[in-house]
Amino acid sequence: MKAEERWQARFRASRMSLPSYAPLAPNRSIYRSNATGTWEVYAWDRASGATRQVTDRPLGTAHAAIDPAGQWIYWFDDTDGDEFGSWRRQPFFGGPDQPVALGAPPGQPAGIALSSTGLAAISLASEGTFRIHLVRDGEHVKMLYEHGEAAWAAGMSMDGELIAINHGEYGDFRHPALRVVRQSGQVVGELYDGPGMGVVGLSFAPAPGDSRLLALHERRRRQEPLVWNPVTGARREIWLKDDGEMTAEWYHDGRGLLIQRGHRARSHLLRYDLAGGGLTLIETPQGVIEEARPRPGGHVEYSWSSASRPPVIRSTSGQVVLNPGGPAAPPSVPLEDLDAEGPGGRIHALVSRPENGAAPFPSVFLLHSGPTSHDRDAFSPEVAAWVDAGFAVIRVNYRGSTGYGSAWRDALHGDVGQIELADVNAVRTAVVEAGIADPDRLVLAGTAWGGYLTLLGLGTQPGLWAAGIAAVPIACHRTSYEDEAESLRAYHRALLGGSPEEQPERYAASSPITYVDQVKSPVLILAGENDTRCPPRQIQKYVAQLERHGHEHEVYTYDAVRSNLVVAERIAQTALQLDFARKHLGRR
Repeated sequence: MKAEERWQARFRASRMSLPSYAPLAPNRSIYRSNATGTWEVYAWDRASGATRQVTDRPLGTAHAAIDPAGQWIYWFDDTDGDEFGSWRRQPFFGGPDQPVALGAPPGQPAGIALSSTGLAAISLASEGTFRIHLVRDGEHVKMLYEHGEAAWAAGMSMDGELIAINHGEYGDFRHPALRVVRQSGQVVGELYDGPGMGVVGLSFAPAPGDSRLLALHERRRRQEPLVWNPVTGARREIWLKDDGEMTAEWYHDGRGLLIQRGHRARSHLLRYDLAGGGLTLIETPQGVIEEARPRPGGHVEYSWSSASRPPVIRSTSGQVVLNPGGPAAPPSVPLEDLDAEGPGGRIHALVSRPENGAAPFPSVFLLHSGPTSHDRDAFSPEVAAWVDAGFAVIRVNYRGSTGYGSAWRDALHGDVGQIELADVNAVRTAVVEAGIADPDRLVLAGTAWGGYLTLLGLGTQPGLWAAGIAAVPIACHRTSYEDEAESLRAYHRALLGGSPEEQPERYAASSPITYVDQVKSPVLILAGENDTRCPPRQIQKYVAQLERHGHEHEVYTYDAVRSNLVVAERIAQTALQLDFARKHLGRR
C-alpha cells in the first residue's frame, strides 16, 4: 500500500465509541460510529445482536444518550453543524423522532441528565444565559435553573428526585461548584472548595432511591474521586498514592468504583471496593483508554488504542465487544517520550519518527486543542499521515494541559498564549539538539487552541518556523468573544480574568492579530463557516491584515464546525495541509 493510500485508509476505517447501556435494561446500548463516512448514533440490542442506525445527518451527530430504563434514545439536533439547536428522542427499537422540550428556546448543548421515571434535565445556553429545563416524557415542565455564568446538568438520581448542577456562580467556570437540588428547585446541598479548586459532578449511584453522587475534587492539586451524599452530608474521598489524575465510574451495583488513572499520556484502570476500601489493578495493554464502563457481572468494557495500534472495544473478559466492520486501519509507529526543561518546570513531549529516512527530519509541532486537554499515546490518523509523509511529529503537553496536576493546568494566567509557546520553544530546542528535528524545516500547526497558538507563534517567534498551519484558530480574542457561543465566553472570562471591556490589555496581548505585522512564514488557515467556537469574523479580520502587510497565506473554508464528524472532509483537510507543508519546506 502506498503512503497516501495508507494514511487515507486510517481515516476511512470504521471506528466506534464505547457502547453505553441502560442501567435497568443492560442489554440495550447505544454508540456512535463513522461506518457510513459520517459519525452517527446507533442502537444495539445485545440480546438479539441486532444493530440499527438511529440518526442520519449530512454533518453527523455529536451528542446522544439513552435513558436508564432503555426506552428512549436522545440526540442533539443542531443546524448545519453549528452546535446550536434542540434535543430530540426516538424509541429504542425505532419509530418517529419526537422534539424534546418543545417551547424551550434552542441553544448550545450543555449536558443532559436522565432518570428512569421519564424525567430529564436538559441544559441549553443562548443569549448570554445558561438554562436547565425539566422535561417529563419529552414535554417541557419548568425551567429549573437560569444564570448568566456557565452551568450544566451534571446528573440526575435514578428516581428523578435529585438533580446535580455544576455552576460558575462564584466567578470561575474553570473551577465550578457543585449543587444538588430537588425538582422544586430546593437546594439539598452544595460543595464549593474555594478559588482554584473545582468540584465536578459525574453521576448518581445507579439504583433507585440511592442519593450518593460521584464527583471529582482538586483538594490535593489534582483531580480525585469523591462520593458525596447530599441528603445526609456524608463525604468520602478516594485517595491513591500513584501519580496522575483520575476520573471514575460506578459499578452497576453501586458497591465499587472503576477508577481510570492517567499518567504521562497513558491510562490505567483500577477497581475500588467501597465497602472494604480495597484497590485492585485491572490489567490492560499499554496505551490510552478513551472510555471505560463496568458491566453487570463484574467485567469492564473499554475503548483502547495506542500510537501504533488502531482503536478496539475490549472487555476484561478477553473478548472484543463489538466490531464496527470493514477493514482495520493500518498500524503506525510507536511513540517516544521526551522530557525537556522549561521555564515553568519539566515538560513532557511525545515524538513520532518516520520509519524510513535519516534524522534530522522535517518536523511538525502539532499543538493540541483545549487548552485544557493533552496529547496521549493514542492512535491518531493525523499524526500517522504526517509520519508517512516523512515528517517527525512533536506534540507538547505545555503548561495549561490536563493530566499533570492542577498547578500545571492552571499555570495559564497573565501571559496566556506566551506561556504555552515558551514551553513549545523549550521542546523545540531539545529536539533540535537531540538531532531529531531539522531546525530549518519546522512547521507549527494545530487546531482550535492549537491553531491559536500557531498564529501567535508565527507572530511572536517569527524566526523559528518555516511555515504555519492553523485550523479553526482564535486570531483575535476580543472579536472572538463578541461572536462565540456562551460557554466559550464564560471560559474566556475565567481564563483572562474578565470580559474584553474589563481586561482589554490582556485580550490584546494574547491575540495573534496584535503581532500580525511580524509574521514572516507562509500560513495556511482552515475555518468553518458556521463555527461558533472559533467564529469566522475574527479570522477574516486577521486575514485582511495579512493581505495588507503582503504576507503569504492561504485560506480554506468549509461549511461545518465539526469537520471531524465527516470522514471525507477530514481527508481533504489533511491532504491540503500535507501539500502546503511540502510546498513550503521544499523551498528551503
